[in-house]
Amino acid sequence: MDITASFDRYGRKDKQYYFAYGSNMHPAQVGTRCTAPHAVCTACLADHKLAFYGRNRVWDGGMETVVPAPGREVWGVLYELSFGDSLSLDMWGHARLDGGGVYFHYPVLLLDGAGNEHAAVLYKKDVLGKPVPPSSEYMAFIMEAARQRALPPRYLQILETMESTPARYEVPRAEKQLRGVLVEATCRECAG
Repeated sequence: MDITASFDRYGRKDKQYYFAYGSNMHPAQVGTRCTAPHAVCTACLADHKLAFYGRNRVWDGGMETVVPAPGREVWGVLYELSFGDSLSLDMWGHARLDGGGVYFHYPVLLLDGAGNEHAAVLYKKDVLGKPVPPSSEYMAFIMEAARQRALPPRYLQILETMESTPARYEVPRAEKQLRGVLVEATCRECAG
């Protein structure tokens, strides 16, 4: 499937399809960052694995990304987002279209549990450096999201065995971001 075909496939040219594989899988988190996120299905990114790099100050540990890994897979949630919600999520995730943020938009083809293809974008880190394990608290949050979204048991086992370390301070630490601006920037009436 051509990566641009998702607009025609879903019949919506005013929506973006976003694949969440980390903390944005959690309904509570994505619900505070978007006004009307629609979970389309759970899906799998083939030949990649979940990895952690950099520093997540909110959770005191590494930040999630996907890296190539032949034969491995990353499961997550495919969301349909309005462009207002997509921009809000970009601001929260420090994702910039020009590549100058912590994350950039990475186009992918996914498979759902029934074997159907889905075109989407995900957030991927450009600068990796040395791997940094996530905090145990962050992994617990991701695990909670994975269970709530009913990801496959074999993938839950992979998540459960990932290395993590206890946070050195109370987490999650409040982000110093303009939360009110983000919420007001995507009002329910005009975003969707």
